[in-house]
Amino acid sequence: MDLLATPLRLSLRQKPIRMHSFKQLGDKFLEHFKQHRFPAQPSNLYEPATYFLGIGGKRIRPVLCLMGNELFGDINKDAYPAATAIELFHNFTLIHDDIMDKAAHRRGMETVHTKYGDNVALLSGDIMMIAAYDELSKVSPEQLQPLLAVFNKTAREVCEGQQMDMDFEKRQEVAMDEYLHMISLKTSVLLAASLMMGAMIGGASQGNCEHLYEFGRNLGIAFQVQDDYLDAFGDPGKFGKDVGGDIKQNKKTFLLIHALQSCSSAQREELDNLLQSNNTDKVEKMLRIYRDCNIDDWAKQLKDTYLEKAYHHLDKVAVVSARKKPLLELAAFLVQRDY
Repeated sequence: MDLLATPLRLSLRQKPIRMHSFKQLGDKFLEHFKQHRFPAQPSNLYEPATYFLGIGGKRIRPVLCLMGNELFGDINKDAYPAATAIELFHNFTLIHDDIMDKAAHRRGMETVHTKYGDNVALLSGDIMMIAAYDELSKVSPEQLQPLLAVFNKTAREVCEGQQMDMDFEKRQEVAMDEYLHMISLKTSVLLAASLMMGAMIGGASQGNCEHLYEFGRNLGIAFQVQDDYLDAFGDPGKFGKDVGGDIKQNKKTFLLIHALQSCSSAQREELDNLLQSNNTDKVEKMLRIYRDCNIDDWAKQLKDTYLEKAYHHLDKVAVVSARKKPLLELAAFLVQRDY
């Protein structure tokens, strides 16, 4: 009996698993990231890049890289330059996206092209991309080639997604599978790659890396469905912006595409007319059609479908459940929020 009891007593004395929360890892990343990253001269090139990094953000993608690493053990020093490269690349895409979208503000601050001009913004975005590769080159030599392959593939896919998004603006109709593919490229693959790169640095198997990638990709799609839903049906006081921004801009969203596919002929005629108008009651009338077509309930179900797919892949990752808790908590925060 004593021999049988010995393994139990030993297991009870094992070191408990202590995982960092998203916020804790966010603080760790910010401490690493806050150093000055660009030289002083020429100031017209580097000052705008420094300004944009100072605007801040949630830093979700670099923290996902750290979380992907910690899922498989203690955080490796290589995770920090990899996470920094991911964040710098993301900021490069934002600077250029703002130019293409003619956006005047980001997070309440002037965008780079608004403050400094389009040509300066283009170059500042370029220098941000160069800085991203410079950071990635700091990882250990044995890690660099596989990480670079994932990083390059993801960078190319994000650009493909952005081009598809611009192409869709010129089209009268977009199929749902086309939109899903675009969102996967433009939004989801960088979330997925962030997790995967962290897992690779942590020594995860190929199977575990692939499941973690699919967790991030499906979570990204669920997040976009939720974002589209909140833009139409969210509480402005909680969401932080006016409801109906996508409707006013005639943006192709999950909601609009499904409405065009599921509405009656009379509703379709009204939708077509509304899409051509800029009347003050446009949002109100579009939302009425959305509700009549049960678009709000459909969007919630679609979000849950992709969230369940994400959870399925996370469940397949071969580590103890306690290590997955921070990722489950983050997923719930990102997708099940009501603001």
